[in-house]
Formats: sequence, C-alpha cells, structure tokens
Amino acid sequence: MLLALLLSVSVGSTAIPLATIVKVVLNGTRLFHFVPSWDSSIEVIIWNVRMPVVVGSALVGAALAVAGALFQGILRNPLADPFLIGTSSGAALGATLSFILPVAALGTLFPATAVLAFVGAILTVLFVYALARVQGQTPVVTLLLAGVVVNSVLVALQTLLLSLFPRADFPFQALFNWLSGEIAVTSWYPVLIAAVLVLLGLVLALSLTRVLDALALGEESATALGLNVEAWKFGIVVVASLMTAAAVSISGLIGFVGLVTPHVMRLLLGPEHRSLLPASALGGAIFLILADLLSRTVIAPAVLPVGIFTALVGAPFFLFLLRRSKREYRW
Repeated sequence: MLLALLLSVSVGSTAIPLATIVKVVLNGTRLFHFVPSWDSSIEVIIWNVRMPVVVGSALVGAALAVAGALFQGILRNPLADPFLIGTSSGAALGATLSFILPVAALGTLFPATAVLAFVGAILTVLFVYALARVQGQTPVVTLLLAGVVVNSVLVALQTLLLSLFPRADFPFQALFNWLSGEIAVTSWYPVLIAAVLVLLGLVLALSLTRVLDALALGEESATALGLNVEAWKFGIVVVASLMTAAAVSISGLIGFVGLVTPHVMRLLLGPEHRSLLPASALGGAIFLILADLLSRTVIAPAVLPVGIFTALVGAPFFLFLLRRSKREYRW
C-alpha cells in the first residue's frame, strides 16, 4: 500500500521522483531534515494537491471494502455490498439537494455535498432498518427487501427533484462526476474528518470478528452460542453504514470495491474474519489508489470518474482469479 501511495503521488503532470517524495514527507514529520534539492513548488504539489487525494483514495477503498465484508457477513449474501440497503440512494439524494439548495458549503471547511451525502446515507440506513424490524427482530430477507424498495423510492425522488428544478446554470457535470465516483478533495480537512470516522469504524469492525464468524453459521447457531443476535446485527449495520457514509462523503458513489474486494480476499485467505477484514482494508485501499491513478493519467489532463476504472479493471481481474482457482467458490 505504501508503494501504491508513493507511485500515485509521483505520477502526474509534473513527475516527482520517489526519493524526493520520501524526503519531503520525512521532513514534514520534523524528525528528519534533508537539505532541499528540489523546487519549493514540489512541496506544494505533494502536500496540497496530490497527497489529500491519494490518502482520501486509500481511506475510501479501505472503508468500502471492510463495509462490504461486514454486510456480506451479517446478511450471509455473496451479492451484498455497502450500498445494498439504501446508503447509495440516500447519499445521492443528499448530494442532489446540495446542488439544488443555494449553499456552497456548510461552514467554511466542509462542502455541503459531503455533509448532506453523509447525513442522507446514515438516515436512509436507519430508516430501512426501522422498516425491516418486526416484533423486535430484523429478518435478513425483510432488510434486503426494504433496502431495495427504499432505494427505488429515493432514486425516483432524486429524478423528481432534478426535473422540478431545471436551471441553465445547474452543474450537471459536477453532479454526474459525484454520482460516478470522484475523489475531488481540495484540502486536508474533509480527509481528516473522514479518516477519524473510517479508522474508528476499522477498530470497531476488528473487534467484531468472532461475532461475524458466529453469524456466518446462521442466526440460530449464533443464538445457541449465546449471542444476542439482534443487538449484534444492529451494531454491525451501524459500523458498516458509518464507514460507507464517511467514504461517500468525500468520494461520491464508487461501486464494485465493496462487493469484490472481500471475495478476492476470501479466495486468497479463506473466510475467517480475523484475517479477512484487515486484508480487505489493505486490498481495497490499494485497489482504489491505483484506480484513481489510472483515472488521472489515462487521458490527462482530463480526469475520468474513478468508478469507471473500479468496474472496468476490477471485474475482469476478479473473473480471472475466480476461474484460475479451479475450484468451486465456497461462501
């Protein structure tokens, strides 16, 4: 992952040697002092232009991959991903509202799009969970169906809003880029806030590994082992949704990472969550860092939505790995 970080910072309209990046970063720690042999603009490019995007990519990739593993574990569904129960549609509706409302930012440091996308994602997941809860229990099938229905309704509301508020100056391209996935952070503040939420989610997720292993046996077996299944399910949904909402707040809707990365790691390491979750975090971070690098360089100076590359590159690789294993995929 460190090599991917360095490579992504190095490549761009101004190529920066890896050794220079290492020296600049070490100087930034105040623990080392290398005499600058580079132009001062290089440090500005590293710290203020490229590093926030690259670190943001790593955080988003790790968050989506771990959230995908959590949802797949709790729902016992290999097709589950972080957006399955309404996170994406809630975030998209919030982002659309931010483009319609006459505000550019909530406060001076955090963009309105990020704030409303985060709030929309969290509220949607809580609403779906409340809808699916029946007599103190939340059946998996009901949760999935409620998520699909709410997704459809929110997408319709988003389309309705775009139809009711046509304006010549409406930034359709900006909204399209956000919906397609675009890590377009321009300062460290949103990245640091997302980092706190993602790292908190990672710590909580790693504390749930034994619970996830027990739930993989089925809810009846987990109950027989002494688990309060409903309480743990709600806790896992909250952790996964928090990480997903933090990710989409700075990246938009980037698909495929949370669906496929956990499956790739299961093929390589097996289904035990003690190794699956940290491997998914690292794998997702590397995957999205490299996808973001491709999105910025393939048709430079133009930048493509990173979600395009997560699907076009990730899907063939996963199918190749699945076929090469020469064995049945075991869930």
